[in-house]
Amino acid sequence: MTPKDETPVRVGVFGLLGSGNLGNDGSLEAVLGYLRAEHPEAVVDALCGGPEVVTARYGIPAARLHWYRGEYRTASRAGAVAGKGLGKLVDVVRTAAWVRKHDVVIVPGMGVLEATLPLRPWGFPYALFLLCASGRLVGTRVALVGVGAAPIGNRPTRTLVRWAARLAAYRSYRDTQSRDAMREMGVDTARDEVYPDLAFALPTPPASAPPSGPSGQVCVGVMDFHGGNDDRARAEEIHRRYLDGTTRFVRALVEDGRPVRLLTGDQCDAPAVAAILDAVDSPLVTAAQAASLADLMKEMAAADTVVATRYHNLVCALKVGTPTLALSYAAKSDALMARMGLDTYCHPARQVDADQLLEQFRALEKRAAELRRTLAERNLVAVRQLKDQFAELTAALFPTTDQARARTHARQEAS
Repeated sequence: MTPKDETPVRVGVFGLLGSGNLGNDGSLEAVLGYLRAEHPEAVVDALCGGPEVVTARYGIPAARLHWYRGEYRTASRAGAVAGKGLGKLVDVVRTAAWVRKHDVVIVPGMGVLEATLPLRPWGFPYALFLLCASGRLVGTRVALVGVGAAPIGNRPTRTLVRWAARLAAYRSYRDTQSRDAMREMGVDTARDEVYPDLAFALPTPPASAPPSGPSGQVCVGVMDFHGGNDDRARAEEIHRRYLDGTTRFVRALVEDGRPVRLLTGDQCDAPAVAAILDAVDSPLVTAAQAASLADLMKEMAAADTVVATRYHNLVCALKVGTPTLALSYAAKSDALMARMGLDTYCHPARQVDADQLLEQFRALEKRAAELRRTLAERNLVAVRQLKDQFAELTAALFPTTDQARARTHARQEAS
């Protein structure tokens, strides 16, 4: 417990948390685990996309990321357009006021510096810029911890992301490509480190029964995939090709007598699962209702093999040591597979060829025992590296008790 004469450090967490994306929430869970273990005196709250979910699930106070509730709905009427515009102005004040209450704000993982999925500059990139600018203005340290980044073609989005990164007090990345992308965008990354994705710090579920061999269950992670930010003109074509190829692959597995378990990583993926279930129509194909990365890991630990698209589906499968094939939609997926020794087993999500995918899948299964040993070794390394990440974070961000008390007193005097 914190003595009565000491002021506890106030820590904020920020992002699209509690909004239905299991990977984002898994990154939050990893950071909360670190804070509770290493800084139990810290008072933690959130500014996030789904405050009710975050409070209910993680037991911390939370407020809405945006003043305008319809921020992520398409604005077609004049009232909605006006509401969004007003919300951008109100969020300047709201974000600065929230940041000012904290000694440290952490953005836990997530692909906050990339646009590998469709993204508008005045959505989350603008919110992240407000956060980092507010931190610099009021003296609160903002940390981008284990985040993903990628080259961004859209100029407004690239500008907001670049300045957000520059204004942050601390940055670390989940792969080397992310750090390289930020350096190419003009950010000084000389002191920025690379560590495994934060989800590798989560508890691993107990080992299940040994896999049953070539007739065992296959987990297929499905995504509502329409390409990236630069693919808007052909988004529907990309989606149809992805869904058709994945459906044909699932059907081929069923024809071989393999039970298939469909998984998702975001609420928006449900229609893709429904489409595959309708198209294949077999009792061998079922769908899981996962509410967390822990649920996904349990499903994947019980499978012989995993074929998945979403990045954090891949993380979960690799973390539990199940041989995995990636339907890769971005460089981050390729980098993750290479880090874990499975770079041979990547297939492009934009051009799913069911026959070629099945051939890769069979090659993967032939090496299953060897790959399980490789994954066990790589996971031990990842855990050690994340311990280093959290130690570095403590040294970089958390002040001594006297410093924390002085900072809080200065804020109280100014308000």
